[in-house]
Amino acid sequence: MESVNVHQAKTNLSQLIERVLNGEEIIICRAGKPVARLTGLEQKRERRILGLMKGKIRFGDDFDDPLPEEVLQDFEGKR
Repeated sequence: MESVNVHQAKTNLSQLIERVLNGEEIIICRAGKPVARLTGLEQKRERRILGLMKGKIRFGDDFDDPLPEEVLQDFEGKR
């Protein structure tokens, strides 16, 4: 855990935030005394509901057929 003074925190806030996002914890000091702790917030993940698009998306019968040769050549940069 690193300590920085208020001036350093103001000057380097973006870098400190990046470090916090990577799991570090930063203590901000005024006149050498700790006054604040900079930590990351837990990201609340919404629960996913499966099957919301059921019946709304259709795939053609040829969905997984091989691509035409001209399309493959375009992908490979041969045309």
